[in-house]
Amino acid sequence: MGHREDLLEGAKKCLVEKGFVRTTARDVVSASGTNLASIGYHYGSKDALLSQAFIALMGEWGEVFQAGLPGGGGSLERFRAVWEGVLAQHEESGPVWAAGLEVALGRDERPELRAMLAASQAEGRRGLISMLTGTPEDELDERDERTLGAFYQALLNGLMVQRLFDPDSAVTAEEFTEGMRRAAEAVTGPADTA
Repeated sequence: MGHREDLLEGAKKCLVEKGFVRTTARDVVSASGTNLASIGYHYGSKDALLSQAFIALMGEWGEVFQAGLPGGGGSLERFRAVWEGVLAQHEESGPVWAAGLEVALGRDERPELRAMLAASQAEGRRGLISMLTGTPEDELDERDERTLGAFYQALLNGLMVQRLFDPDSAVTAEEFTEGMRRAAEAVTGPADTA
């Protein structure tokens, strides 16, 4: 690996261990075995590097359980399988979610970092749609991202916040799926059982 890749790996490690706020450029350099000048040369700033590391971690997180999901796209079986995967990965992904919340709750403390993470939202929304519906990402448009993707993202963020605040009482994938089924039924009416 070159310095660019080493920096990214070091930044990912620091995000998991320390989060955005407590990670310094020296921490990243120490974790990556590179030098301070490498950060500016390859990424422009520590915050830009941490943003790229966060995006990479989220991509890796999605790949862990995306392959071989049961059920047809958009089915309750697929919905439940995705949330089972999300919850099963909570121990590993919890620190990454906490790091993202750090930035979100910091309001105006890190505007550049916040803007970089916000810019990655569309990609995350497309990934969620694809995972839950089976639709290839390249077939999705901006309206899909801003409607269905935003809905799925709100579900994901809400579930992760519940799990971060109180893991012992957070819902299971089965409960979450039943809640979704009931909410859909309330909006569209009961399913025809004939």
